[in-house]
Amino acid sequence: MEAHDLVSIAEQAPDSAFVIHRQSLIANATLIRQVAEASGSRILLGLKGFACHSTFPCLKPYVGGVSASSPHEARLAREEMGGEVHVYSPAYSASDIHSLLPLVDHIVFNSVSQKLRFAPEVKAFGKPISIGVRINPEHSEAKTPLYDPCSPRSRLGIRRKDWDDQALADVEGLHFHSLCASTSHALERTLDAVARGFGTILNRMHWFNFGGGHAITRPDYDRDHLVSILRNWQDRFPNARVYLEPSEAFGVHTGVLKATVLDIIPAPRDGYPIAMLNVSATAHMPDTLEMPYRPDVHGADQPGVLPFNYTLGGQTCLAGDVIGDYSFAKRLQVGDPLLLMDMTHYTMVKTTFFNGVQMPAIALYDSETRQVDVVRRFGYEDYRNKLS
Repeated sequence: MEAHDLVSIAEQAPDSAFVIHRQSLIANATLIRQVAEASGSRILLGLKGFACHSTFPCLKPYVGGVSASSPHEARLAREEMGGEVHVYSPAYSASDIHSLLPLVDHIVFNSVSQKLRFAPEVKAFGKPISIGVRINPEHSEAKTPLYDPCSPRSRLGIRRKDWDDQALADVEGLHFHSLCASTSHALERTLDAVARGFGTILNRMHWFNFGGGHAITRPDYDRDHLVSILRNWQDRFPNARVYLEPSEAFGVHTGVLKATVLDIIPAPRDGYPIAMLNVSATAHMPDTLEMPYRPDVHGADQPGVLPFNYTLGGQTCLAGDVIGDYSFAKRLQVGDPLLLMDMTHYTMVKTTFFNGVQMPAIALYDSETRQVDVVRRFGYEDYRNKLS
């Protein structure tokens, strides 16, 4: 987004709002479609990281389908996006399967036991549904343990030692995931580990799903290398289709979280004055605590770089509800808007009503018209109806 776009958002958006930039979202989706077309693969939108369905009409021309993690996500995919719907969950209940079968085209099981329990029902359903299993290549690429699906004690996927040829003889596809905002070289290393570990099992598959975590739309990502990897894999297994299911790659750098300063608390003994905001790290952007990372703020810098230093604090009672330390060119005042950057992926999907704090609105911004369109506001009923 250009500087004038950020000014328009700061002026027009509600006091707290997630604002998605339509043109940035389409630019990401265009790059992703180019990779899919050049490689012959199919790239799915992973709802686990980006599920703002008011943007689905502009995404539809660019995606090959949707990957879901639950019946609710699968229903959203079927009703709002269409195309192929794939589902994977670490564990399904009987009611999950009953809900999913009318909605999905692929279903992926996490274990041999789940596959044996539910595959007969899948096969007996009135439409063809491709059955796959998730494997664990036991190869880690994620740097943060919380986000490492292949950690030594991971519950995700079937390890080679647990593969059962007889029980899994009718499986049509393999799903694996080892990445987290990773490079094409990390995928290449993972594929080497999969090939070493699962050998001839790969030859009889109809499809492979390389999971998510591919940072395809980041400026330094080597998309040509990714295309080469995907084409080489398909040359090696010409009867199998390759799928990827990124989330972050669609949403990265496409939006902001607008916040407003509510109060300025004097500096504690060993710190900076605290600017209290009407948004929360734990309730509205939990990855800032879980990853953890310090989000960029438009117009701010690292502490000590600009004249006025502040700690940005969230609105909940959690003692650690702190966004980070920043410096600003001017003193902050009550009522000032702040724009927290890159707040589209893994933010809206993870928000909570902790403390009953106001949920930020959801808005779309169009740089051609310079207009902010508020598509969702939240109120007391949303908080009340989450509980009983």
